[in-house]
Amino acid sequence: MQLTHSTDLALRVLMLTAARESLITIRELAETLEVPATHMAKIVQRLQHLDLVVTTRGRAGGVHLAPDTRPRRVGQIVRALEGPGEVIDCDAPPCPLRGACRLRGALRQAQESFLVSLDSVALADLVGPPTGPALLSLGPARH
Repeated sequence: MQLTHSTDLALRVLMLTAARESLITIRELAETLEVPATHMAKIVQRLQHLDLVVTTRGRAGGVHLAPDTRPRRVGQIVRALEGPGEVIDCDAPPCPLRGACRLRGALRQAQESFLVSLDSVALADLVGPPTGPALLSLGPARH
């Protein structure tokens, strides 16, 4: 299974905010992860909507991890970000094998196994040493 680029970036945002004690701005996140600020703003907005991060507006504002996010399971987070979609779309255009194919069921089972394996990992596990210190050393990209 391959995650969308937005889910990948959202997980990285969660890891960065989990490793930091202080607020980080959307601009700093965008520069650190080398994505446009407008795209980062959409990702942060989605994370806020899912109650995974808290944002503070204004001059001293920024993003920080919501209080109950660290123990959340990565599989649970990925399910929320990716939604209920399947690995393949057998309906658009309709596959001529739909009535007799076993591939769709096998891929559904593989997708669920992938997510179940991510359920064994908490976000807090992803920011333990050596990852946490490495995340804290990241800064805006320098070219």
